[in-house]
Amino acid sequence: MKLPSRLAALLAAAAIVTACAPQTSSNSSSDKDEKTGTLRVWLFQEVGNKPKEKVVDSVVTAFEKEHEGTKVDIEYIPIETRAQRVKAAFNDPKSAPDVMEYGNTDTAGYVKDGGLLDVTKEFGAWSETKDTDPTARQSVTVDGKIYGAPFYVGVRALYYRTDVFEELGLEVPKTMDELAATARKIRAAEPELYGLVVGGAYTYGAMPFVWANGGEIAEGKGGSYASAIDSAAAQKGIKAYTSLFSDDNCPAAKCAGMGGNDTVTAFAAGKAGMAIGGDFSHTAVEAGKVKGKYAVVPLPGVRAGSVAPAFAGGNNIGVLKSTSHRTLAVELMEQLTSKKTQASMFGAMGFLPTFSDVRQQVAAKEPYVKPFAQTLSAGTKFVPASPAWAQIDSSLVLPTMFQEVISGKKDVAAASADAAKKMNDAFGSVG
Repeated sequence: MKLPSRLAALLAAAAIVTACAPQTSSNSSSDKDEKTGTLRVWLFQEVGNKPKEKVVDSVVTAFEKEHEGTKVDIEYIPIETRAQRVKAAFNDPKSAPDVMEYGNTDTAGYVKDGGLLDVTKEFGAWSETKDTDPTARQSVTVDGKIYGAPFYVGVRALYYRTDVFEELGLEVPKTMDELAATARKIRAAEPELYGLVVGGAYTYGAMPFVWANGGEIAEGKGGSYASAIDSAAAQKGIKAYTSLFSDDNCPAAKCAGMGGNDTVTAFAAGKAGMAIGGDFSHTAVEAGKVKGKYAVVPLPGVRAGSVAPAFAGGNNIGVLKSTSHRTLAVELMEQLTSKKTQASMFGAMGFLPTFSDVRQQVAAKEPYVKPFAQTLSAGTKFVPASPAWAQIDSSLVLPTMFQEVISGKKDVAAASADAAKKMNDAFGSVG
């Protein structure tokens, strides 16, 4: 799921939302396609929502002008309560919106529950989608069919203190081994600082280490996913990440319980030499003590010159299966996620566009976007497109695995084997 605190907040909220994935009793689809009337739209209420509202209002005004007799009713819903709202909408089409924003990790679960409309044909005919980022396209795809349009994307990269690096004569790390070594040099020279601040509950800060070493969360598709978190390659990545929880970098007693927001907050407060943060963390870091004293580069991979694959979070906008305004709803979805709207939304909220060409344009205007655009271009990863991911995510399978290793309760082999079993039980339960 997306989520400045925006992407992070949505990702953090994924546990709440997906844990309550709706179980529908009436996956009814409307056979109506009315060309006039009121379209109901649910969008997420952001922190500082006014700029988002302004962009959306301009889209709505143009849409209503183009479609005489049509009115668009926008409702901004709290992220924290959306699980209940979505469940009710899927169960009772009369209460459902026609168009809805949703976190991209929710796609498979919502499709399984019969709530989202298959828009494969319309998406394929839309000329702008040829420039859609491959991972963003994957986030609306379940078993080869498209269930919505990507709205924005977010990824993480390496923030580092330029003043600390200059003072200590350090080079920006070009490999993961150099990253660990540099972190320990910072901690040794400046004991009050974490070298690279890490978090045991920071799943999407940890996974690049697994992916860079050739590991995967799971393999397969549809109902036939199987965990791969206990593979030899994945175990190598788990070891690389958990080795950073040590007194010579980020002591386990302080860092094992940290999540992504905690690590960014520590960096922004001047308590770390480096941190893994998102494009959505930029505002928070700029507002902190390190303003003017940091830079960002893609997180290095195992080999020099490579970029560690990042998780592509973000949000999508889809049409509900129960809509009685299919044609209008799909067109509104396209206008809300168009290149023009995404460019405007970046200016208003800082959301990264899902179109490669639009992202290049905004990166040229805003230099801070460049390392995140480079990370996206290098290739990103996504969670398994299975409704089981909701259960895996909300039950904290991966954070528990990392924390068991960090605490010394289990070795990497045992902790990853236990995590794999829990994942496979979840995958089997939706088969």
